[in-house]
Amino acid sequence: MSLAYKALVVVQALLGIMMVVLVLLHAPKGEGMGGIGSTAMLFSGKRGAEAGIDRTTWTIVGLFLVICVVLGFGFVR
Repeated sequence: MSLAYKALVVVQALLGIMMVVLVLLHAPKGEGMGGIGSTAMLFSGKRGAEAGIDRTTWTIVGLFLVICVVLGFGFVR
């Protein structure tokens, strides 16, 4: 195993931990059946902090998936 492979595995583990923490930081929606037609967001929009957590979470998920593909297809050995 090369150093790059080991580094990517460590980065992937750290991104996984960060994903878990960020998902746990999200506020519960509590929309119930009202969320089906997206009418629940009519009177309450996302606040700045929640939008920032959303963006950060999706960025971490994207990086995690890219590293999964790189490691899975064996681009780095």
